[in-house]
Amino acid sequence: MGKKPMLRILVIDDDRELCELLTDYLKPEGVQTETIYTPEEGIERALSGDHDFVVLDVMLPGISGFEVLRRIRAKSRIPVLMLTARGDDVDRIVGLEMGADDYLAKPFNPRELVARIRAVGRRVSPAGGEAEKAGTGRLEVGDIELDTATRTVRQSGNLVEMTSIEFSLLKELLQMAGQVVARADLSKKVLGRTLSPYDRSLDVHVSNLRRKLGHDMGGIERIKTIRGIGYLYALAAPATESSTGVADP
Repeated sequence: MGKKPMLRILVIDDDRELCELLTDYLKPEGVQTETIYTPEEGIERALSGDHDFVVLDVMLPGISGFEVLRRIRAKSRIPVLMLTARGDDVDRIVGLEMGADDYLAKPFNPRELVARIRAVGRRVSPAGGEAEKAGTGRLEVGDIELDTATRTVRQSGNLVEMTSIEFSLLKELLQMAGQVVARADLSKKVLGRTLSPYDRSLDVHVSNLRRKLGHDMGGIERIKTIRGIGYLYALAAPATESSTGVADP
């Protein structure tokens, strides 16, 4: 059996002490780390194709982490985890709305960062877990076609850009279309962690899906929030019935 390839991550943060700490901690975990201290160079390296994952600080000199994320997302779907100030919910929500896959509040335990990286990495790796392999194929619900082999989503034949988390979330919802999926289950499967009471990550990712795919599908609410429980992706209404309820010939 061949040796498992080392995960390559890019850290964009001007805190040199933190970068050194992460590099020292991540290497024994099988993670190869490149650290960049300036936003402009960080954008260039993030778009180089040399990395599997980006860890991006919100607070950077000159250009904010949000602007760095915007420029990365304009050209790349590489998974991005944003480092935010503890307790700053606005930064977290804005980052997720702009296309970040996840966030982590400073100060944090490096072990938690590794867990977050691996959770996203399992979703995007072609050689992911057995559950991911078993799900290889296509899902078609209404106007949406999702291909798990190429990790692409099409709506009425048109390609829709998705982050890794959005893709995985949509896949889980489509697989259970017409049924309610609990938020707790979605969090474990998609985010790779237990959802805390005040964590709005999942809600923001669902909101992003609604924005990209449209809130309605043939007059039906596409992704319905079931308060206190979770979400339901609607099944399309049968095309054989007319508005009068009489089957078409």
